[in-house]
Amino acid sequence: MENQNNHSKLKAIIGILAVLLIGSLIYIFKLTSDAKTLETTVTTVKSEKESVLKDLADLKATYDAAIAENTSMSDELIAERDKVVKLMEELKTAKGDAASLRKYKDQYKNLEQKMKNLMEEVTVLKTQNQTLTTNLDSTKVVLEDSKKYNQVLVGQNEELAKTVEKGQKLTITNLKTGAYKVRSSGKQIETDKASRADILQVSFTIAENKIAKSGDKTYYVQIIDAKNNVLGNKETISFGDTSLTYSFTTTVQYENKTVDVKEQLKGNDFVKGTYFVNVFDKGELVSKTSFTLR
Repeated sequence: MENQNNHSKLKAIIGILAVLLIGSLIYIFKLTSDAKTLETTVTTVKSEKESVLKDLADLKATYDAAIAENTSMSDELIAERDKVVKLMEELKTAKGDAASLRKYKDQYKNLEQKMKNLMEEVTVLKTQNQTLTTNLDSTKVVLEDSKKYNQVLVGQNEELAKTVEKGQKLTITNLKTGAYKVRSSGKQIETDKASRADILQVSFTIAENKIAKSGDKTYYVQIIDAKNNVLGNKETISFGDTSLTYSFTTTVQYENKTVDVKEQLKGNDFVKGTYFVNVFDKGELVSKTSFTLR
């Protein structure tokens, strides 16, 4: 009878231990599962945090590029860029929980939408600038209405005006000089001997220019012989702080088409050596050449 009671007690103890073992296993499993879930959550939050930081960095880069273009919206772009930088600093030191990350995601989306709106405005301004600079006259008209919101157009207009002014200048080409012997019959024979030369001939071409001003054009021709003497009239004229001693002038009627110019300078006792010929438009040297008499 006593053995039977002991046997029953042993069964009861075994049963209790089994229940405790099963409970322990379940508890351990739950702890392990919770740990894995927590680890997964932490990893996910960290990954999402890095993703948001990258998105914010891209947002800042977009602002930096737009600010570098120096548009009239630069101040507003800088202010929004600073907001992005501030949010990045806050996110770097923020707690790594899902609720906090969700808040930063929402703020990023708001900043992203603001950026898109501003970039659309910048694109509109850039398109307007490109259109305005294609025509100087239209730029001057539009500039009066756009000064208050886009000072960049002022600089662009000045650059375009300088380009037009440069384009109006005439180009001298094919500058040639030669010495000629004049026979009693009046026929001129080209020579390269100083002792035979009676005249020096200078010729050049004024190139066609549709946008240049038409009318009389005067050029100053300077011929310097091998002894550094200015031949011809040897008259001196001043252009501002610059003075020029020239051999002769030539004036032509320019009508925006190609014009060939030919002038002759009489002389005697031409010296041997190298001669230098310079053509000036007022005080600006526009063409030069040289030749040699033996």
